[in-house]
Amino acid sequence: MEIKVLGPGCPKCKTLEKNVLDAVTELGIDAKVTKVDNIVDIMQYGIMTTPALVIDEKVVVKGFVPSLTEIKSLLTLKR
Repeated sequence: MEIKVLGPGCPKCKTLEKNVLDAVTELGIDAKVTKVDNIVDIMQYGIMTTPALVIDEKVVVKGFVPSLTEIKSLLTLKR
């Protein structure tokens, strides 16, 4: 599974990245987590509001920080 956290480095983006890493660890998922902070790369996903979460090249969250429980649900659905 490939997971990308899109955001320029704001506090919300950092929180999302931490929550994603925690969820992956808690679920024991084999995933590659990447932080994308280049605005040009972020815009290629059609994202105008960050943070955003991309799982296997599909944007699943944009513009807010989901809870750890919500992230775990999203990751479980993708397995």
